[in-house]
Amino acid sequence: MKRSGILNRHLAGALAELGHGDELLVCDAGMPIPPGPRVVDLAFTAGIPSFAEVLDGLLAELVVEGATAAEEVRTAAPATAGLLAGRLPELAYVSHEELKARTARARLVVRTGEATPYANVSLRCGVFF
Repeated sequence: MKRSGILNRHLAGALAELGHGDELLVCDAGMPIPPGPRVVDLAFTAGIPSFAEVLDGLLAELVVEGATAAEEVRTAAPATAGLLAGRLPELAYVSHEELKARTARARLVVRTGEATPYANVSLRCGVFF
């Protein structure tokens, strides 16, 4: 058994399959997910687990070379916007419609129980060297 880090076997296995340039979407419970990407659904009840908890766990395990969020998060969910800006200083913004469209090409989608609008971010995997 693993001693620390992400213990969910489906998520840990999916993360191990990611490579340089792959995209991973961390999303709230309401984000529409099209057919195609692998999905690890962590949602239990509204708010559990939170977007922040899942994002922090993923950032502790992944090398991230880029990130993209919806422009709308800045006005609709300022606390989430602050969280993203604090953890991902090179964050880019696109429209929410564009972020939803990008979901189809994500290699992995991790759905949280978050019930805050626009609590979604696409992470582009980097390399550790």
